[in-house]
Amino acid sequence: MAKPKDNPNYKVIAENRRARYDYAIEDDVECGIVLQGSEVKSLRTGQSNIAESYAAVEDGELWLVNSYIAPYDPAMFGHEDRRRRKLLVNRRELARLWNETQRKGMTLVPLVLYFNHRGIAKVKIGIAKGKKAPDKRETAAKRDWQRQKQRLLKDLG
Repeated sequence: MAKPKDNPNYKVIAENRRARYDYAIEDDVECGIVLQGSEVKSLRTGQSNIAESYAAVEDGELWLVNSYIAPYDPAMFGHEDRRRRKLLVNRRELARLWNETQRKGMTLVPLVLYFNHRGIAKVKIGIAKGKKAPDKRETAAKRDWQRQKQRLLKDLG
């Protein structure tokens, strides 16, 4: 996610780091998210979690399930903290996501929840396939080797 650092509106709210360990991410899609006012206020304070959540295509719509946005106490009308939230994608993307999940057995995993450069809340959804235990070990070994290689090059140079 190479975004300009000088933009004051761009802000990562929640990141699902575990997703890259548990899943092999093949592609990602940026989605809008339908929020209530108190949810936006709560997100601006950075109180959210998408680690246990997932996305699902149901009845021709894309939903974010089990994501946590903390209640915003000063709000007059609050919100449910773990309600299902509708994600906004165009029809062609929705058809592609449905195809990936139903026919190919892929999973839709939220990777990052953030405010874009215009200050609008967005969710990056990854199209992923679950990793088995040997795959996780292989990924960890590859990452460790990359670290060792960087250390050796740093020491030599």
